[in-house]
Amino acid sequence: LPSVLRVGDCQLQAHCRIQKCTTDFVSLTSHLNPALDGFDLEFCKALRAYSACTYRNSKVCRGDLVYHSAVLGISDLMGQRNCSKDGPTSSTNPEVTHDPCHYSGHAGARDHRGGEQTSPPTYLFCGLFGDPHLRTFKDHFQTCKVEGAWPLIDNNYLSVQVTNVPVVPGSSATATNKITIIFKSYQDCTDQKVYQAVTDDLPAAFVDGTTSGGDGNTKSLRIVEKVSGKYVEMHARYIGTTVYIRQLGHYLTLAIRMPQELAMAYEESQDLQLCVNGCPSSERIDDSGHLPLPVMGQLLPQSGTAHPRSVYTLETATTKCHEKMLVKDIYFYSCVFDLLTTGDANFTAAAHSALQDVEALHPRKERWHIFPSNGGGGVSKGSKLFVSLGLVCLILVAFL
Repeated sequence: LPSVLRVGDCQLQAHCRIQKCTTDFVSLTSHLNPALDGFDLEFCKALRAYSACTYRNSKVCRGDLVYHSAVLGISDLMGQRNCSKDGPTSSTNPEVTHDPCHYSGHAGARDHRGGEQTSPPTYLFCGLFGDPHLRTFKDHFQTCKVEGAWPLIDNNYLSVQVTNVPVVPGSSATATNKITIIFKSYQDCTDQKVYQAVTDDLPAAFVDGTTSGGDGNTKSLRIVEKVSGKYVEMHARYIGTTVYIRQLGHYLTLAIRMPQELAMAYEESQDLQLCVNGCPSSERIDDSGHLPLPVMGQLLPQSGTAHPRSVYTLETATTKCHEKMLVKDIYFYSCVFDLLTTGDANFTAAAHSALQDVEALHPRKERWHIFPSNGGGGVSKGSKLFVSLGLVCLILVAFL
């Protein structure tokens, strides 16, 4: 009898192919980008294919705990994505339906490793907004001057350059009034496409007048206008990249999500990229990530230059920013800084939209918020000392 059971166990393990079902599902979904249109449709098709695979193996896998976990997981995911049980399914052989102009996370890797299979792609996020505040691919948060034209990204696939101008006289703070993006030609997927936006001119087309790249219905690169003259998105599915550009007030903001393997594909001569290495130390306004927020409505001196008084005090700026952002993270403090620096309430909307773009594009939810305690920003050391001295004085007065 023990011998029979052992034989039966081997037969069960040989025929239960739940691992193959799971591997196929991962292959079908690893390239999908939640930020792109059609994600739910493709994800649901893959889920239905996964479900069908488990059903075909239900008899031989009925004693397998992994199988039962997979069935429960599929049910949960279908509920979360509102997937119907009936409908089209994805092909369980991804190689058959491979689209060379749809980034799968393996295209770049195959070029360098001779076709070896790799793990699902890692995506990176970079954003620029406000005075300007930069969030790099490494999730470092900086506030910089960078007046004039500076490269945000410059790799083998994409080039992004921004131009920043002074916001108010007497301040080293600048803001972005021009963005130029070059999508470099790639195989048969797209010719080179150039996009340019300037203040009060945020077009929904490339400079050649087209709105997409690629032949026929492929549209491996396309522009989607979300709000006329105020908000556009660019989806380059052949390189798995999404770009958001907004105009808020007189200035522009940018957010981008790109696969790590492509973002890091550049030559040594292209090392000046703000999204990759951050701003040069000589261009930093913040002190190791801490913003020089004023205390009690008084602006801190900057290089000995008199700065125009903002219409906001620290209290009113804090209240204004709190209306849009309940969490006091670096985006909240950036909002306060910008209001006190410029007096322009549009910067409140810029900070809020920048955080929304993070939530839409950043691949890791636990990193959406950056807090001062983690070195991301907040009141500068000088300001903290000033506040501490004030508290000491109040205590002394109370005892006198």
